[in-house]
Amino acid sequence: MTGAHFAWLVTEAAALAHLVIAGWVTIHVLLYKRNVGAAISWMGIAWLSPFVGGLLYFAMGVNRVKRRARRLRSERSHLFVVDQTTPGDPGAGPLTPLEYAIGRLTGLPAESGNHAELLRNGDETYPAMLAAIDAAERSVGLASYIFRDDLAGRPFIEALARAKQRGVQVRVLLDGIGSGYFVNEAYRSLREAQVPVARFLHSYFPWRMPFLNLRNHRKLMIVDGRTAFVGGINIGRENLLASKPPHPVRDTHFRIEGPVVEQLAEVFADDWLFTTGEKLGDEDWFPDLDAAGDVVARAITSGPDEDLEQIEFVALHAISCARRSIRIVTPYFLPPEVLTTALGLAAMRGIAVDIVVPEESNHIVLDWARRVPMRTLLEAGCRVWLLPPPFDHSKLMTIDDTWSLIGSANWDTRSFRLNFELNVEIQNPGFARRLAEATHTGRRLDLATLDADPLPLRLRNSAARLLQPYL
Repeated sequence: MTGAHFAWLVTEAAALAHLVIAGWVTIHVLLYKRNVGAAISWMGIAWLSPFVGGLLYFAMGVNRVKRRARRLRSERSHLFVVDQTTPGDPGAGPLTPLEYAIGRLTGLPAESGNHAELLRNGDETYPAMLAAIDAAERSVGLASYIFRDDLAGRPFIEALARAKQRGVQVRVLLDGIGSGYFVNEAYRSLREAQVPVARFLHSYFPWRMPFLNLRNHRKLMIVDGRTAFVGGINIGRENLLASKPPHPVRDTHFRIEGPVVEQLAEVFADDWLFTTGEKLGDEDWFPDLDAAGDVVARAITSGPDEDLEQIEFVALHAISCARRSIRIVTPYFLPPEVLTTALGLAAMRGIAVDIVVPEESNHIVLDWARRVPMRTLLEAGCRVWLLPPPFDHSKLMTIDDTWSLIGSANWDTRSFRLNFELNVEIQNPGFARRLAEATHTGRRLDLATLDADPLPLRLRNSAARLLQPYL
């Protein structure tokens, strides 16, 4: 065989392999991708980027999480059945359609008899969480997207180790990327302290799990199955404003007690089962719970598994049911177009729509991209407020000063469609007022400011928005 003949065979084999790979990607996309834009993009990448396109799709486009979630669903420790109240029932209130929709969507009941306490920044949140760990008698489950072994994280590592030593069941779940993909000092320190710890979707081999683009963004701690801490705060020194960190972060977290804690404990148990295969189902994790207050609450999860886009749909339902006001506080604002349209339409029908974001977040490309949808919202009559530094990482939503949504989800495509997120709906006017008091409005953005952007900046912002699915 001549060298020319061999080169021809290699070329033909490579071309055939490209056709097979691109054809497989096309078939898989047509069968499983619901979003038309994403489907066209993946097929274009596969055909126009031989081998590389197929590899990218295999690593980032195939949702193996959903297939694994289906296999584990039958092993869940608890199942909830929603007690539906229809909008036409006697005594139905103005938000009954919203509650009916969320019940149908989540399959969970709205639990009454809860207490919810607002905590600001790590200065208030960390001492309360550490005191709860030190008082734990049966179990501590902690999940965090970021967990640093620093001034903030070291006390947690020591408290968890003490709890383990006195016989408390301790489980710690860290995200495989957020807490450090290659080097994770907190994970190493917890293992050295013999604290059971696992990394969510962490693997150096992409064929084992699609770790590159899917992240567990939930922040949740369950103590004795009775007390829950949930919200937006990670564990890191940047949240301790009193320590004057170089890059301070303001944030909001919540301590919750009452019957809804069982739903939150189920979220942690489900994630731990997914990651480790261990089932947490005894009364140490799921005790009988009594009423603790007058707040009605319900857990709302979302992720690229059976809960796909669930929080996004809840937000959409809430916008459509609002009668007087909508208030959104988020560190990152680049939602799917359907939510942008819904907010604009709400403002056009006379709803007071306020969107509060930081002047500058810690993701500059996202700050560029958000100016494009903000123009549409301002033209529709929404009000956009820019918070001055330090960077505010809170994620809050209120409807008609009565219904609230708190938790880990940002208002961007990553949180709504890629990340594993946990939010909690709260039905209580007093709680909604406390949320409004806890956040300021800052400086109002107007169309004149956007119009002052020169053409190069507008082109930059529009180009950045094309990266929306990946930001």
